[in-house]
Amino acid sequence: MASLIRCPHCGARPREEFSVRGAALARPAPDAGAGAWFAHVYLRDNPKGPYAEHWHHIAGCRRWLVATRDTATHEVLSVVDASAHEGASA
Repeated sequence: MASLIRCPHCGARPREEFSVRGAALARPAPDAGAGAWFAHVYLRDNPKGPYAEHWHHIAGCRRWLVATRDTATHEVLSVVDASAHEGASA
C-alpha cells in the first residue's frame, strides 16, 4: 500500500512526490551568537514521537509544507503550508 501525504493544496498524493528538507526549527535572531547558530545548523535532537519537518511538494504545487510525523511509526499526523506554521521565518 502506498503512503499518501495530504497536501493542503493538492489533496492526498503519493509520498514519492515530496522531498524532505529536515527539521522545522525556528531560526535564531540574526544577531544571535555563534553558539546559537552552530546549534541551529549542526545539532539535532532525535526524538521518539511527533516531529515537525519541512517537506517540499516537488511534483505537485511546489509549495513548502510542514509535516508533523511520528518518528516511531512514520505516520504523518498533520500537514500545513509552511507560511502558516507557527515557527515560520520571514
